[in-house]
Amino acid sequence: MNYIYNLIAHIAWFFLKIAAFFSPKMKLFVDGRKETFGRLEETITENDSVIWLHAASLGEFEQGLPIIEKLKIQYPSYKIVVTFFSPSGYEVKKNTKVADVVTYLPFDTQQNAKRFVELVNPKVAIFVKYEVWPTFLNTLKQKQIPTLLVSALFNKNQIYFKSYGGYLRKSLSTFTHLFVQDDSSKQLLASIGINNTTISGDTRLDRVSEILDRDNSLSFMNSFKHDKLCLVAGSTWPEDEAILVDYINKAPENIKLVLAPHTIKPDKIVALANTISKKTVCYSKMGESSLQDSEVLIIDTIGLLTKIYSYADIAYVGGGFATGLHNTLEPAVYGIPVLIGPNYKGFNEAKELVALKGILPISDADGFANLLKKLLNDPELLKKAGDINASYISKNKGASIQVVAYICTLL
Repeated sequence: MNYIYNLIAHIAWFFLKIAAFFSPKMKLFVDGRKETFGRLEETITENDSVIWLHAASLGEFEQGLPIIEKLKIQYPSYKIVVTFFSPSGYEVKKNTKVADVVTYLPFDTQQNAKRFVELVNPKVAIFVKYEVWPTFLNTLKQKQIPTLLVSALFNKNQIYFKSYGGYLRKSLSTFTHLFVQDDSSKQLLASIGINNTTISGDTRLDRVSEILDRDNSLSFMNSFKHDKLCLVAGSTWPEDEAILVDYINKAPENIKLVLAPHTIKPDKIVALANTISKKTVCYSKMGESSLQDSEVLIIDTIGLLTKIYSYADIAYVGGGFATGLHNTLEPAVYGIPVLIGPNYKGFNEAKELVALKGILPISDADGFANLLKKLLNDPELLKKAGDINASYISKNKGASIQVVAYICTLL
């Protein structure tokens, strides 16, 4: 089966290289991997002690970040290697200072895995959430390198729990230890004979908890919000924006609105702004006077959303009508209600907070408008929903401490 998998990997890589001629994102995916081994050879020597963390994309990196930060404190002489599968993670974090090397994970072939593991020679390898790459995992096991899966989340529909999932079940069994988010995941793994597990929760809760300890002030948000209520809609997609704009154009005058779209291409931002009838300003073109007078602020840059959420009285997080829900914990940590679209399956924290009524799902424009009216007219209800979110994060943080404590027994 290893031979067949390796053959399929080579065939897939061949077609991906062809696709790179037609897709800018796929070109990044392919061309970026051409630099991986050269970068490692320049940075890592055979005398280095290395910790390797692999994340699929940006969300998984955020889950791994609290672990990396704690390990850097405890093991300052170690080098940290971070790999990404997706360009959307690598392109944003390629210059992060928390790692000594940030690069793409080579495609999962025997030749790549052998060369990568020999170059990096990690003392421990950490894979985040869903990342299970059979050839890399087999190579790490052969080298007797401790390998962890952290913040993992499993459901019965995954291939591991199907009659035809034997090959990937075997890959799961190569992990030295698996840190899972909930009891359901632990029980599912036990059903296929994997018992080297710990329920640790989601390390993202540790990450967002740290947000409260930093300076989140933004002078432009002070000017924009002034003394009014503020709705911040983050990581929105066109499906979200259709509902938001319908509300914005009818919104009462005592509320300010911030839109931070997922896609910030200039033509998309112009098109979005043209649908809004209220006085609107974009971050890239704002001035002090226009901010105070404007009712809507469009954030056409990246890197500010987490701080902007600190000014929100209510947040809306996009993706629940489109490709997948974005990070609801970043606004929730500020103790405010969070509204989302109807599709949050697979997002454990969203599911739990919906049940607790801290996160509130909507299914259409009327539902969104009615829910906002209810929250804005009932300060006690607004506060209660926000308190639920803040309390949930406070009670469930600590996953990274458990993971790091285990890693310390390996190093």
